[in-house]
Amino acid sequence: MESDVALSLPETGYLRLRDIIGDREAGIPALIPVSKSTWWAGTLDGRFPKPVKLSPGVTAWRVEDIRALIKQSAPGAAA
Repeated sequence: MESDVALSLPETGYLRLRDIIGDREAGIPALIPVSKSTWWAGTLDGRFPKPVKLSPGVTAWRVEDIRALIKQSAPGAAA
């Protein structure tokens, strides 16, 4: 069963970094509670999904990839 967080995500689309790791100043809760530097290091070493470049100044991640990461990280998920 998917977590409430994963269920609240749209079926398809893209998420920006602050939508994934949160932004306290903007009141956006973290889906994946890690720092920005940890997230970028994880994308480089394969722990986290690879980003998609939507334009020169816009990087995002597929909702499907983030949903899969949340499901994989859930307690009791198969390793």
